[in-house]
Formats: sequence, structure tokens, C-alpha cells
Amino acid sequence: MSDSDRHINFQLMRDHILSLQDGEERQTGKKYWRSLDELADSPAFREFVSREYPQQAEEWHDPIERRTFMKLMGASLALAGLSGCVFQPPEKIVPYVKQPEEEVPGKALFFATAAPLFGAATPVLVRSNEGRPTKIEGNPDHPNNRPGDFPPDDPARDPRGSSATDIFAQASILGLYDPDRSQTLTYREDIRTWTSFVGEMRTTLDEQRPKQGAGIRFLTEPIISPTLGAQMKELLATLPQAKWHQYEPANRDNVRAGAVMAFGQPVNTTYRFDLAQRVLSLDNDFLSCLPGSLRYARDFMARRRVTESNKEMNRLYVIETTPTNTGAAADHRWTVRQNEFESIAKKLSFANGMRLTITEPNVANQPNTLAIVEDLQEHKGASIVIVGDQQPPIIHALAHAMNAALGNVGKTVFYTDPLEVNSVDQRQSLQDLVNDIDAGKVDLLVIIGGNPVYNTPVDLKLDFERLKKVKLRVHLSQYKDETTELCHWHVPEAHYLESWSDTRSYDGTVSIVQPLIEPLYDGKTPHELLAVFSEQYDRKPYEIVRQYWQQTGARGSQQGQASSGSAQSSPAVANQPAGPSQQTASASADFESMWRQWLRKRT
Repeated sequence: MSDSDRHINFQLMRDHILSLQDGEERQTGKKYWRSLDELADSPAFREFVSREYPQQAEEWHDPIERRTFMKLMGASLALAGLSGCVFQPPEKIVPYVKQPEEEVPGKALFFATAAPLFGAATPVLVRSNEGRPTKIEGNPDHPNNRPGDFPPDDPARDPRGSSATDIFAQASILGLYDPDRSQTLTYREDIRTWTSFVGEMRTTLDEQRPKQGAGIRFLTEPIISPTLGAQMKELLATLPQAKWHQYEPANRDNVRAGAVMAFGQPVNTTYRFDLAQRVLSLDNDFLSCLPGSLRYARDFMARRRVTESNKEMNRLYVIETTPTNTGAAADHRWTVRQNEFESIAKKLSFANGMRLTITEPNVANQPNTLAIVEDLQEHKGASIVIVGDQQPPIIHALAHAMNAALGNVGKTVFYTDPLEVNSVDQRQSLQDLVNDIDAGKVDLLVIIGGNPVYNTPVDLKLDFERLKKVKLRVHLSQYKDETTELCHWHVPEAHYLESWSDTRSYDGTVSIVQPLIEPLYDGKTPHELLAVFSEQYDRKPYEIVRQYWQQTGARGSQQGQASSGSAQSSPAVANQPAGPSQQTASASADFESMWRQWLRKRT
């Protein structure tokens, strides 16, 4: 069909459809319609048909008009290209005037540090190319990654240690180069200098000294860093009326409350899955969503592999409310409702010899608790009962009691001091802060990290109506968020790859956090922010961390021993924190050599 015929047919079809809608031609026989809108013949549909077949549509197939279009487009592209033809000045690559001793172009360096993400830190080894961090992997030399009691013939056993890490640590390097990070220090959206911020904070601090800091409040996420915790305690000793509050939305309040019910004090619980033949998980995804999941998953799978020395696979029982990775790997799995969980936990405890009042739930797919308990009792001292963080405190307390009754404490279950510097009930801590704000007792609120305006509970919401009662508000954060909008001062926070600090891993082992690059946006660390409220307000993070460990001395290099105890008594907790190097050192050891060993660099 020629172009002219297509042009005529297209125009006739358009006129025919429009005439049918206008009722100009009398229709005979059945009326066919393509949609309900066409049958309803609404004004909106008529407008749609008119726009679907515009009057100038036939010109699209006109070769003359098409040629004109191509001419105009060609001219436009040519003119646009001319604007990019500007003279670029020559640029020369200048070599090092004095090349760093260990810097070889094209050869990467590796630095040991730790990723403080979601509470307990992950020990990592960061690759650096020409002074830029480029890749994050696990640190095989860290005590958490050293091979444990794996069977010698296990093919997955690596005598050098494991370099595994999780997706969050891998992706955290993207946050370093994120252009959306906060780049400037601001006061009411106006850019200010660090000197002006320090000046205003010192003025406010001078006003609060006669009142011993009664109007100052600090709101942080749980602090695990020993140095930062020591700074906070020193500050509160100087200003005894000031208060420190802690809150994060996904907290472990239930775990803490369960430990208090069982022992009378909070504890940190660690597990040896490489020694456990039977594991009962009560809604705990320990293979992927628990502090120490990397080590737990490796140990669990090592016991699962059948070798010459390990003739029997371990067995995993999972009772959970939602599907998890751990449930997918279970030998026996049951899905139950949340309101049925407490009764099931009590039945398991009752079968272990505990006298409890049990209310029978209406469970359609109830697990065979008797068979589970018999299997656990056949492997006393070689089993683990573990509970998810989201379960109520009573279930955590029952799990502690079951582990004690099964003889697991000191063999596969261990108790140490809490990882947090100051373990508190976070919801109650936030409640106390809200009460003080509502009572008009807060003159200065310093928020270190987090976004409490967005993620606090609705009944304890830190909204504008509540925060406007505070005269001066400061927020330290990597991003400008909802909390930043309601604060006077915003201080950009440095990324952990730009910071000096220290932190703890899941078992209490301390790791030094060392930077690989200068702060890209002149960000500040929590150490620098707290130093503003001390007499030495110009100290750098390196000096603060180094001085803390220098004062701690040889005590900081001693590894905290996980102690055993019974569920009926308070656990015997470690007396000293775990040291970064995990090597015994005498009190007279040279601190400089110890410090350099903690910051050991691999090439």
C-alpha cells in the first residue's frame, strides 16, 4: 500500500469513528464497542478519542514533513555540540614530591578497623588504593574470626581465620562517598564555623555551671565504645545534675528485662554453636540477624558437616512466627501465632522439670514439646536454647532457666558483662526525657546520632510541639533528616572510615576504629562533640582514644574471660574488658608497641 493510500485510509477511519460518536450516521444491526467507556460515551472519552487521533497525525507519514523534522533536529544537535567545544587547559599528573614509604602506585594497602553498625561491631579489613578506601572484607586476624574447635579434617577450616563479612559492612563504604551526606555545619540552615559552635556551647555551659548542668540533657543511641562511655561519665561527674538518655527504635529491652528477671542484673549472652549438637530456636534468626551472626553461622555449619571426626550432624528445632533464614535451614520447623508463644515456652520449661502454670493454647500445628525436650535432655551440656529479641521478657527468662537445667551454662552458653557502657531500659529512659521536656526542665538538648523525631513511639513522640520547649537543640548526624529540621544546630558526623574511636564486638572484644582517609566534608565525631563540654574542648579523637587506653594500661590488653554460673544465681561476669590485641601484657609493657600492634596494618 502506497503512502498516499495509507494517508487516505487513516483519515477515513478517523472521520468514521468521530462521526459514530457524534451520531451523524445511522447505525444498523448490532453495535460493537471496545470498552465500557466507549459504551457510556462520556465527554471524557470523546476528548480522549480526539487526542488519540490528532488532526496533524497524518503529517507524521508525510515524507516532506519528516525531512523537515530531520533537518531541524540535525541543526539543533550540531549547535548543541558546538557549545561543548571549549578549550580544555592541559593537566599534568604530578608525582609525589616525597612519596610515602609504604605507598606504591597500583599496590593496595589493607588496614584493620571495625564497622560499628547496629550495635556490636564487625571486625573488618579495608582495602585502600592510593589513599582511597575501596573494599571491605572481614579481618581474619581478629579473635572473633580465628578458627575455633573445628574438626581438623573440616574442609571449611581455615587456619588463617575467616574473612567473611555481611552485606551491611560491605555496603557501608558507599556511605563514605554518598553525596547526600551532610557537608556543612549549620545554625538555623545558615552555614557556620566550628569555632562559632564551640563558642555558643561554651557560653551555654558557663550558664549551666552554677546549676551543675541541671538543664542539660544528652540523647544518644546505646554507647558501646569504652572511650566514648568514659567521656560521658567524666562529663556527668563534672555536671552531676545533667542527664544522659539512650534510645534506639530496634532495641533489646526485652533481652535485658529477661536477664534481669533471671539473674537480677543485665548480662550479655554468647553461644558456642560449634559445640552444640541440638539447638532450639524460639523465634531467633541467629544465622543472619543477631550480633555475632557471622561467627554463629560459621560454627553452626561446621558442626553440621559430617567428617571423620564429626560423625553426627547437629539438629535444629525452630519455632517461629514469621519465616526466617534460620527456619529455612531447620530440621524441624513450626509456625505459630505470637499469642501462643508464651504457653509453648512454658510447656518446654515444664517438661524440663520446672513447676509453672500452663494455659493450653488453641494451636492448630502445635510442636511436639515432649519429643523436643527428650532430645535436648539426651544432649545435656551440648545443646542451646536461644530466643529472639522481639519475644517478651518472660520467654527470655525461661530460656535462661532451660539452659541452666540442661547444663549448657559454661559449655555452650556463656555470660559476660553487657556490651553497653551503661545498660538501661531505653523506653523508660526516653520516658524520663519526655517528662523533663514537658516540665520545662531542659535548656540544652544534645542529640548524638539517630533520628528520634522520626522513630520515637507515638506516645513519646519528640515532635515540634514538644521540642520547642527546649531553648537550644543540637543534632550530630551524617544526614539532614527530620530531627535536623527541628534543631537549631546541625553538626555533620564523620563516617567511621574517617574516624578514630573504639568499639566492641558481640563477645566484648574491643577493637580500635582507625580512619583510612581525612573527613571528606569536615565531619565531627561524637568524641569531638563531647570534648566541647570538657575543659580540653579542642582535643582530637586520636588523642582522646589514645589517652584513654594509655590510662587503662595493661588492663585494656587483658581478654575478658567469659564465666559460667547457674540460672538461679547472678552470673559471674568478666572483671576487665577484652583488649584489642587479645594478647597478655604485663603492667610494664611498652604502650607504644602495644598501640602500634593494635593498629597493625597489612600490605
